[in-house]
Amino acid sequence: MEIKLEAEDLCYSYHTLEGETKALSHISFDVRDGEFFAVVGPSGCGKSTLLSLLCGLIEPEEGRIFIDGKARQDSGAVIGYMLQRDHLFEWRSILSNVSLGLEIQNRLDHKAREELGKMLDTYGLSQFQDAKPGQLSGGMRQRAALIRTLALKPDILLLDEPFSALDYQTRLEVCDDISTIIRTQKKTAILITHDLSEAISVADRVLVLSSRPAKVRHVMEISFAPEFDRPLARRNAPEFSAYFNELWKTLKTEG
Repeated sequence: MEIKLEAEDLCYSYHTLEGETKALSHISFDVRDGEFFAVVGPSGCGKSTLLSLLCGLIEPEEGRIFIDGKARQDSGAVIGYMLQRDHLFEWRSILSNVSLGLEIQNRLDHKAREELGKMLDTYGLSQFQDAKPGQLSGGMRQRAALIRTLALKPDILLLDEPFSALDYQTRLEVCDDISTIIRTQKKTAILITHDLSEAISVADRVLVLSSRPAKVRHVMEISFAPEFDRPLARRNAPEFSAYFNELWKTLKTEG
């Protein structure tokens, strides 16, 4: 499998009047094309900072990022970003919300509208396209947010704890739903999460970061039998607890 994204020796610090706070220290890893890659680590270790570097919101102080073998800024790659909140506009309909990115980029032509209609139908939102976000459940809102992101046809999806604002039962269902959509579309995805069970249930590999300044502690390969092909099914697989225990031990063992 080809390498889609490569992070090489990334370092980043925050600077204030009180001094320097090192967030990331010499982070290196790669993500394969079509892979679902999860990142876990202690609270405040710099996981969201890492995503900001990968999408170009901030620049690394040291190190480089490559996409398809080219420097990120020269790659021409489209990067989609899903945040913890769906950030749907309450005064716009669901159809108007999911088409917002295309509208901003002046790409909302007839073909794009047709594709949006198909995605709304496929993901169970076609009957709600004229509804306002406040009329939808949290899970349906996140599904709309995903459609808005996928409509831009991103090469890489960055997911910053996109299920954390949901109640536990809804979180499980929406994680199962959205992760399956992403796999079906064969998208390269990088998920930030503090939930070890969530990481194991969705990922092909899990990157474990240390406490701040974050360093790479471990990269764990995740593999389940074909019948455990969805996140909810993986949670019932015999290997699940062993993966969880290994991740937990790695996080709790410093050095």
